[in-house]
Amino acid sequence: MSPRSPSVNEELRRRSRERILVATVELVSARGYEATTLGDIAERAGSARGLISYYFPGKRQLLQAAVHRLMHLTLDEALEREPRTEDGRERMARAIDAVLGLAVDRPTLMRTHMAGILQADGFVQCQEQQRLAFLLRDTVVRYGSDDVDTDYPLLRALLMGAVVAVLLPGAPMPMARLRWELFQRYGLDWEMGAPPDGGPPDGASVVRVREPGQSASSK
Repeated sequence: MSPRSPSVNEELRRRSRERILVATVELVSARGYEATTLGDIAERAGSARGLISYYFPGKRQLLQAAVHRLMHLTLDEALEREPRTEDGRERMARAIDAVLGLAVDRPTLMRTHMAGILQADGFVQCQEQQRLAFLLRDTVVRYGSDDVDTDYPLLRALLMGAVVAVLLPGAPMPMARLRWELFQRYGLDWEMGAPPDGGPPDGASVVRVREPGQSASSK
């Protein structure tokens, strides 16, 4: 049997790494972070335990990569779903809904993820995080920002803050209210994106429309 080509080996490594990331999301979502071991993840992924250490320096870094992959895939699906659109405001609405939706649909996973980010190590600079960042930055560009270097990190911070508010133990904010506040900031109509059932919260009828050329960070 002839040896595998470098391209075949690379594809096998990619698939193996992807299985590990998928298994991490599944197990942490179901069991929580502390109850999920690297051995559990390896077993679910059908991989050797040592292979996880080859790809990731630790469990926290693995979790961040797994969640960033999930966020990237979720955001990409939302932005490209039918009917496809190049309208910057609609794409901004879809991006907001995609991230808030993950907080609602996968609270254990996202709460654990946010707690890890707030620790000293912060963001893990990995390919999954870079892909997510590219999509969010591109969303800001298509929205029409005049200052992307300011507006992109602002959007990221606002989304992170909204996710934390949804997941805050004992005092969570209603997702509809947070969505409305973000839509107000970006001058988006409530019916854009994927509006939740029940309509906007009481008293939430005014949309502050952004003037042409106005930065998304402008008041």
